[in-house]
Amino acid sequence: MSNDPNFSGPTTEELVFDASEAKRHRKASRIVRVGDHLKREWQLYVMLLPTIIWLLVFLYKPMYGLQIAFKDYSIFRGVAGSPWVGFEHFETLFNNDQFLRALKNTIIISFYGLLFGFPMPILLALMFNEVLNQTFKKTAQTIVYLPHFISSVIIAGIVMTAFSPSAGIVNTFLGWFGIDSIYFLTKPEWFRPIFIGTGIWQEAGFQSIVYLAAIAGVSPTLYESAVVDGASRWQMMWKITIPSIMPTIIIMLIIRIGNILEVSFEMIILLYQPATYETADVVNTYIYRQGLQGGQYDFAAAAGLFNAFVAFVLVMTANTISKRYSRTSLW
Repeated sequence: MSNDPNFSGPTTEELVFDASEAKRHRKASRIVRVGDHLKREWQLYVMLLPTIIWLLVFLYKPMYGLQIAFKDYSIFRGVAGSPWVGFEHFETLFNNDQFLRALKNTIIISFYGLLFGFPMPILLALMFNEVLNQTFKKTAQTIVYLPHFISSVIIAGIVMTAFSPSAGIVNTFLGWFGIDSIYFLTKPEWFRPIFIGTGIWQEAGFQSIVYLAAIAGVSPTLYESAVVDGASRWQMMWKITIPSIMPTIIIMLIIRIGNILEVSFEMIILLYQPATYETADVVNTYIYRQGLQGGQYDFAAAAGLFNAFVAFVLVMTANTISKRYSRTSLW
């Protein structure tokens, strides 16, 4: 450790040994602390155990089957017995015109859903926050929350009835102005507006609860100070409410971006038909037709794995950008 021949301090070997011993003791003490924590909080972990088991059985165990996306899968040979084919299914996938059409439709529908559907719950929450009459406020909230609790089958039935060419309220209204009846659900150009509008009507009210909860957490002293300074309600909304709930908005936006390829499968299955495949067929419905109806489980698994990979990349990207520029992120 020193060039001085009279130096009597510890040697390098002794220092390395001491460092190793200290590291070993720290590791042992960490294990002791974890053990003490488990002994002290074991009731909480017992309560958590059913959820952990559920995740392992229904979310992690099925991931074993993802390997069929890289195999020539046969239900008679099973997952383990089916031969590997590498990326053959993915090559076929990206050379398939129907899949490319479904991917394009998914991105377009998700983009318009994000553009028009994401701000609606925020606007509803801001409007509800400004309503002073509690009776009217509760009644309005009940009305806009209700569609979320109605089955998708019933919602689809309501939509089909409303846009019916014979007795639908929309065509009845158009008839008052001398416009001929239109069978909207067989017109490819009308499917996306109807689908996106239905999704907003069904979910916007319920999703506004998250933003109402965030608004409720804003300190009242901020509004009191603004009133003293002479701010109007409009100015308080723009200068206090919206900036205060911005972290919640960003988190919800990241989650929404991660689900951009997860278009409502049930509603599309109920509303679309071969005449509207051009604009209505999405990745999930394509996987359904190829996997369940066509029996091409390996091909459908490849499409589903691609879907999940894109969602993962989008979440990571959105979270990284948000963390860098707004200091708000999921992790």
